[in-house]
Amino acid sequence: MNDQERLAAFEKMLTDVQANYSELVARLDRLKAEGKEKSATFHQYLGNKMTCQYMLTMYKEYGLIEEIQGGEHK
Repeated sequence: MNDQERLAAFEKMLTDVQANYSELVARLDRLKAEGKEKSATFHQYLGNKMTCQYMLTMYKEYGLIEEIQGGEHK
């Protein structure tokens, strides 16, 4: 894999993590609205959201994304 392919892979990963994070936030909000905060599904999504959030924080720390606003990553 050359440098350009590697960079493209990192960019795709960032885009996928951001999309996954947004989707998980929406699913958690929906489950909260349904009163299902104690469900196994809610806890699984919460764990996945925290993992994505950690990854996005690392991207920010390495200067690969500019900022994090209100818990959301840009």
